Amino acid sequence: MSGNQSRVQAISQIVNRKLMPAQPPKRLEDMWATDVFSLSKMQASLPKSIFKSVKNTVQTGQTLDPSVADVVAVAMKDWAISKGALYYAHVFYPLTNSTAEKHDGFISVQSDGSVISEFAGKLLVQGEPDGSSFPNGGIRSTAAARGYTAWDVTSPAYVMETDNGMTLCIPTVFISWTGEALDKKTPLLRSIAAMNKAATRVLKLLGNTEVAPVNSSCGAEQEYFLIDSNFANSRPDLLLAGRTLFGKPPAKGQQFDDHYFGAIPERVQVFMQEVEERMYRLGIPAKTRHNEVAPGQFEIAPFFEAANVASDHQQLTMTILRNTAKKHGFICLLHEKPFAGINGSGKHVNWSVGNATQGNLLDPGDTPHSNVQFLVFCGAVIRGVHKYGPLLRAVVATASNDHRLGANEAPPAIISVYLGSQLEDIFEQISKGGVKGSQGCGIMNLGVETLPTFVKDAGDRNRTSPFAFTGNRFEFRAVGSGQSVSGPLVAMNTILADSLDWVANKLESDLAKGTDLNAAIQTVLKEVMDEHGAVVFGGNGYSEEWHKMAEERGLANLRTTADALPVLKAGYIEDLFQKTGVLTPVELESRYDVYAEQYLLAIEVEAKLVGSMAKTIIYPAAVRYLSDLSSTIAGLKEIGIELEKVTAEKVATLVKSMMDTASKLSDALSKHDFASTEDHMQYASQTIRPLMDEVRQYADALEGEVADDLWPLPTYQEMLFVK
Repeated sequence: MSGNQSRVQAISQIVNRKLMPAQPPKRLEDMWATDVFSLSKMQASLPKSIFKSVKNTVQTGQTLDPSVADVVAVAMKDWAISKGALYYAHVFYPLTNSTAEKHDGFISVQSDGSVISEFAGKLLVQGEPDGSSFPNGGIRSTAAARGYTAWDVTSPAYVMETDNGMTLCIPTVFISWTGEALDKKTPLLRSIAAMNKAATRVLKLLGNTEVAPVNSSCGAEQEYFLIDSNFANSRPDLLLAGRTLFGKPPAKGQQFDDHYFGAIPERVQVFMQEVEERMYRLGIPAKTRHNEVAPGQFEIAPFFEAANVASDHQQLTMTILRNTAKKHGFICLLHEKPFAGINGSGKHVNWSVGNATQGNLLDPGDTPHSNVQFLVFCGAVIRGVHKYGPLLRAVVATASNDHRLGANEAPPAIISVYLGSQLEDIFEQISKGGVKGSQGCGIMNLGVETLPTFVKDAGDRNRTSPFAFTGNRFEFRAVGSGQSVSGPLVAMNTILADSLDWVANKLESDLAKGTDLNAAIQTVLKEVMDEHGAVVFGGNGYSEEWHKMAEERGLANLRTTADALPVLKAGYIEDLFQKTGVLTPVELESRYDVYAEQYLLAIEVEAKLVGSMAKTIIYPAAVRYLSDLSSTIAGLKEIGIELEKVTAEKVATLVKSMMDTASKLSDALSKHDFASTEDHMQYASQTIRPLMDEVRQYADALEGEVADDLWPLPTYQEMLFVK
């Protein structure tokens, strides 16, 4: 394969690269949570009374006793120092989908000039980063910058190892001096509390006398691309925007379906093994790894955990993937659509709710038609998704995810619920007045005596559904690869809390009138289906028929972030968050402002890159080729050989069209007089992005015409297939 000098050099370095040796596998039990200050380590290092207090807070949500902080801080410091840590960091999650941390040393200088290692309880409990330097929607300014981090005892501290040593990392929330949440964790904790309160009401009305705290659980499947850094470093778009803004599709992409679940490339597997070892040491239960559909695309998925811990672990997973990739000569791309024409990457959030006394509240059991508890909670989910579907679309709305939603590997922007044939039939029976039974699962007989027979699942899977029931949980498939899972979890927990409160109010009212409990439940569930059954859909979500049907059912189709984000300003969404205590109106408005700004900035950066790359990288290469071609044509003509001019004319036309459109794009970027943020977002969506796509159209056509040895950018063929 030929190419210009940088491409040839990159390929040579990749082909001749020595594979990093895989370390001998270690026993999982020897690695597990060795870098986590877990409850078992606390028990070994804390007085019994202190440990009992902390354990109660972690497991039951009991208010933390402030007096334990000093003792815990000393034990935590001693453990961290024994692991080689000299610094600690309050870790928090600002409204950017990223992780933030401020490092402080354990060092304390004494009056005689000597030093000791010191870590007091007040340093564990509270930190003070600058509240104005992170996106906050106007809550904090440079003139009013104070912010606080506060220890989240429900998520364990850990030590993070880098080539520069170990750091004690303490999960925290991030709030302003005026008390507003500036982060993604505070609303998540509030949403869990709201959902627990509402779920407990319902469970007690259903006759349960002992009800442990109810929590949501999360298992987030993380998809990602690995591209050799020799290629990525020659692509300004990959480095600054996380995706390719130019690139002609190769002759072969994913059409043969030969990458999905194929043999993992040896170099990638060595990378995966190191990722998993680091995850295991941090107590992150990595469970699954495999090739994804697109060439160069892979997936890692964890076992289920409590939502708050799962959210922290998901942020850690993204950090580990990126950092470990560098060591192996890769760049890990978490953008939702880094390459055009092949599948993008999502982060399917598997979500359920449950507790220690009643178990998984979304487990239908063997006879779901008679599992009243399940039917009530599942019905509450159906109501919540129908009533607040636009909110679910808004919390996955980003400039990058807009490229993915609605494509072949991702659900459409219409939020619907898939239940599977068995549950759909049960709820259809409910809507008609009563449940008589449920469809059987059936036996799978493969027709070969040596192969086992087994019980089939009650329903098929539907990969076109954005919110699908998958046996004992719902899978929210619209979440983007680079997003924090906290936002989607906050939305799901909050809409469930609202629906469960509605169910409880209905049941309490009917029971107060003397209605039998089962009859009251039937009435509630029938009302759910009568009012909200339109959101249930089991067909092909990609079809034109569904788009028409969804419109008839009154389901919103918010195709872009510019369409979706204004939902956060709707009165009924403000009421939802205010009455559940999850977000104040000020906090909700700040999130709209931040996410809108992030959307506009992302498109602005990409548009500027498109213009500069077209002018300074692609144009010179195309003109050089055109000059060579013209000289060749003219030279041959002098000796009597007429060479067709079609290619030269085509290249010249494409070059002119590309540069004319790039000029239009530059002019469009200079517009700043918008009546509102909504107008600005629509302008970015409807004017800027189409111009970017048009520039790309001409540039990609040029890639198919210009001599390969002059083309300046690593190609899709090279980046996706040269390992």
